[in-house]
Amino acid sequence: MSLQICVAQLNYCVGDMAGNARMIIAAARQAYAQGCRLLLTPELAICGYAAEDLYLRSAFIEACDEAVDQVARELAELEGLYVVLGAPAQSSGGLRTRSVSKPQLFNAAHVLSQGRRLHTYAKRELPNYQVFDERRYFTPGQQPCVFSVGEGADALRVGLLICEDAWFEEPAQLSKAAGAQLLAVINASPFHAGKANERERAMAGRATACGLPLVFAHLVGGQDEVVFEGASFALQADGQLAARAASFQPETFAVMVARDPQGALQLSGPVAALRGTEADLWDALVLGVRDYLGKNGFPGALLGLSGGIDSALVLAIAVDALGADRVRAVMMPSPYTASISLEDAREMARRLGVRYDEYSIVPQFEAFLATLSVEFAGRPIDATEENIQARIRGVILMALSNKFGSIVLTTGNKSEMATGYCTLYGDMAGGFAVIKDLLKTTVFELARWRNANDPYGRGLNPIPERIITRPPSAELRPEQTDQDSLPPYEVLDAILSRYMEDDERIEDIVAAGFDRQVVEQVTRLIKVNEYKRRQAPVGIRVSHRSFGKDWRYPITSRFRA
Repeated sequence: MSLQICVAQLNYCVGDMAGNARMIIAAARQAYAQGCRLLLTPELAICGYAAEDLYLRSAFIEACDEAVDQVARELAELEGLYVVLGAPAQSSGGLRTRSVSKPQLFNAAHVLSQGRRLHTYAKRELPNYQVFDERRYFTPGQQPCVFSVGEGADALRVGLLICEDAWFEEPAQLSKAAGAQLLAVINASPFHAGKANERERAMAGRATACGLPLVFAHLVGGQDEVVFEGASFALQADGQLAARAASFQPETFAVMVARDPQGALQLSGPVAALRGTEADLWDALVLGVRDYLGKNGFPGALLGLSGGIDSALVLAIAVDALGADRVRAVMMPSPYTASISLEDAREMARRLGVRYDEYSIVPQFEAFLATLSVEFAGRPIDATEENIQARIRGVILMALSNKFGSIVLTTGNKSEMATGYCTLYGDMAGGFAVIKDLLKTTVFELARWRNANDPYGRGLNPIPERIITRPPSAELRPEQTDQDSLPPYEVLDAILSRYMEDDERIEDIVAAGFDRQVVEQVTRLIKVNEYKRRQAPVGIRVSHRSFGKDWRYPITSRFRA
């Protein structure tokens, strides 16, 4: 027996049922011509993941159902081809429900062949943590789904699981008990640093526990704040890697299934290498920018280039994602902008070949101060005057965005967003926050990595070395540095990682060797700046806990531990 299974590891778009159906049909036809007889699409591929409250709209579900029928109809002539198609399904088609009082919605997968829906499987385990909110929309299924590909002695019995199902023991064991010889796991599993290794380890444990080989089908692409990196794979029954698709690349990934002389199933296919953390982060950020702009129809991007490390990194990411001709950088010097900041900004724009403009904000700043002079008389200069400068820049960038249609990319990092070291309606003004989930120490690491690597053919060393080595500064007052207001970033980021990302207690962080006063300062800043973060643009999630769907804290709260 020899069978080719293919994974449609493609870039699906939420709500584009017609476009997603066309991609799946084209992939199926191409794969069939090359010998494939089982095509796996990712979780909810027909509508994209995740459609959020669109699932609550009956017209949306009807459009999904029509697209499933279209795929089945247009592939009907491909004799012997089976397609597993992820789609939302209502309480019909033989799915067992817990109530008949109203239609229920399932996160489901249909097995299509020769124009018909042969089987429908409903996901059993519905995640409701991190970015997941599936219990809001879906009812859990209760029955396994095992289907045959082929006929007679050469038929392969495939047990179908959907994403979270495979992280638990029971669904796989039920499939095995129902006669499965191989597990097909279709997924929509958002990227964070290190997630690919976590998936492979978990699935190796699942394959070993039930003694069945496993094919893990994943998607690729950006959807608002989450990114999916592909890296679909296949495992032998003992958990050993048999094949792996590329990361961050759409492809139709092929896995061969054959029997060894003893009759055991053996899987084989190409094995793409897993890369380092920095390479994965860079690709995730580039893909997130490219898809956010592309899927939402923005013609290009613009950003304020300050001569500092954050805006430099965002510019490099934007050019890798979009090309220099679709990116514009604007330098807006204030009375406190250092000459080396101007020099470095000009040099970076030259290296990357983007349009670069300089607009001094000194006249506008002086006009604001004159307008407010009576109100401010006798009061010392403080953060008020600093914020005015940031807000003038925000107004200019948003005016250019309104006039020419390009989206403003904000340049704040996670360390700043956590502690409120950012200005509402100033440097927070914009449409997409590219590095909002990167700690400042990671910003420096990625800048150095990008200077040493050229993954998109834009050239090495796009970021002038002085931008990386000079002390970070907002340059909103004379001789200002970030460390005037914040602990050293190595300390700050370590505390943020423990408290915000890993939910460690303040007492445990102090016990780990951190100064209590610094820990209490940082954690207090996190709490009191929630109101700012609620007004920040959406941005790319690359950690296991970001400020966004992962972080749901009240603005008004007196809890201080």
